[in-house]
Amino acid sequence: MISRLATSYAPICLALSIPAVATPATAWAQKAEQSPLELRADDTAALIQGTKEPENIFAPIMLAAVPPAQFKAISEQLIAQHGALQGVESVTPLDATSGTAVLRFAKALVTVTLSLEQAEPNLINGLRITNVETLNDSMEKIKADLDALPGEVGVLFSKLDESSFPALARNAGTQYAIGSTFKLYILSALARSIEAGERKWSDVVELDRQSFPSGRMQNWPKGAPVTLQTLATMMITISDNTATDMLLYEVGRDAVEAELIASGHSDPDRTLPFLSTLQMFALKGSPGNLAKYVAADETTQRMILADFEDDVGGDPDKVTPPRFTSPTAIDTVEWFASGQDLQKLLRRIVDLSDPTARNIMGISPALPGPVTEKWAYVGYKGGSEPGVLNLTWLLQDKVGGWHVLSLSWNNTEANVDNAALDGLAQRILAFSD
Repeated sequence: MISRLATSYAPICLALSIPAVATPATAWAQKAEQSPLELRADDTAALIQGTKEPENIFAPIMLAAVPPAQFKAISEQLIAQHGALQGVESVTPLDATSGTAVLRFAKALVTVTLSLEQAEPNLINGLRITNVETLNDSMEKIKADLDALPGEVGVLFSKLDESSFPALARNAGTQYAIGSTFKLYILSALARSIEAGERKWSDVVELDRQSFPSGRMQNWPKGAPVTLQTLATMMITISDNTATDMLLYEVGRDAVEAELIASGHSDPDRTLPFLSTLQMFALKGSPGNLAKYVAADETTQRMILADFEDDVGGDPDKVTPPRFTSPTAIDTVEWFASGQDLQKLLRRIVDLSDPTARNIMGISPALPGPVTEKWAYVGYKGGSEPGVLNLTWLLQDKVGGWHVLSLSWNNTEANVDNAALDGLAQRILAFSD
């Protein structure tokens, strides 16, 4: 299971302006009138088009973060999704060396933020997409693009009230592997335990187990004291697998499974027994153990997991992780839910009198500023591994109404495209007015 960290698109997305043909003297006059920011906006466009090289435009810090080969792949993806680059629509400075540029593609306006080094030649040291506005879009076009994705796709965009007619529903009752979005069930179980007075967010526990990344806490010293709120925050905001397994065992597997059932999950047998992240890694890293586990009934599976706990506990050094280069048992060994199941779970989180769980979900909204500004609250959790992607948002409108947007994409044959589903999510939200 590989976390999808918050992005509004691929890490960097850019657009291209094709300058008019000019004599050398005219071209020099045009450049002389442009600010450094405007010049670098044009250079960014040329870079996407492939007429300039990153080494001549990017500062070393940018080249280290986004190597030329990666930038080329991102540029090709942008053009494939949004059509030919037609020009720089506008440049808006924030100061002398930073601002935004709107880049026009055939099918979309792409807004990017640019920051430049102070010293000449003002190389680009920061570049990020902040918004994509699809031109002449419609819900029918969105549905067609969803249906064109290879594999299986489910979408639910609706008010949180289950009696409301959804704005968009595509296979909303179908079970999908959801990757790290399963961590919302642990968050909800923890929050309900705290609401019942059994625990406190401030309770301190010792870090006594670890997992593989995503995350950082696998590198923390064993025995380090951490609060339950810290663990929950790490679990949701950076999808920390060590924090997740800590909470699964602190809250109790039985309590988390009870929460999954209490939430109204439509097919809990697909997910039970509720795996820890380390157990999932161990199973998928051992073809023999994986086959044995998949063939077993639930009682036998629980015995297998009990033996694992006795032999391995929370020690990843005793586990051979999977390579995760292609989809691996995503239809059998995973955490599963439908869009409607996640809608019900989010309803339970909203109904909590203590807002801490919602506050944690709101730390990393995974949407660009122009989208989040339309809402009073945006909370997010997503998850991915090869062949699996889920994006789930809890949203509150400006008059207090609660909404859910959940998209799942599974493909047992090939990896899935995070940027493509991100883009579709933003297009759906554009129709939320």
